[in-house]
Amino acid sequence: MGAPRLFTVPEAEATLPLVRRIVGDLLITPALRAAREDLTQEAEQINGFLLELEQIGCAFKGFDAGLIDFYGLLDDRLIFLCWRYGEDRISHWHEVDAGFADRQPIAAHLLHEHLTS
Repeated sequence: MGAPRLFTVPEAEATLPLVRRIVGDLLITPALRAAREDLTQEAEQINGFLLELEQIGCAFKGFDAGLIDFYGLLDDRLIFLCWRYGEDRISHWHEVDAGFADRQPIAAHLLHEHLTS
């Protein structure tokens, strides 16, 4: 290693914009690494929850409202029985190619019968 570079105060201060950015990056990097590790753990946990729902046989349709669709049959056609987190029971359905906005109430007499066969 050669002789150290010698600075005057003005020369050292002239490097501060670049030095500030580099030191900022160095300080952020451990925080980013920790955040990435936390996110990885949370993603693994979320994937585990989604796998549980998949094993039950239902489809998770959205984080915002906690939407779940269950396949069912209505008049011999495939439909989704639609449930939203917070609802007491499954009381709506929609076509497989439709979404939550198109859900319809399940007829009262069907609520007590099996929609799936």
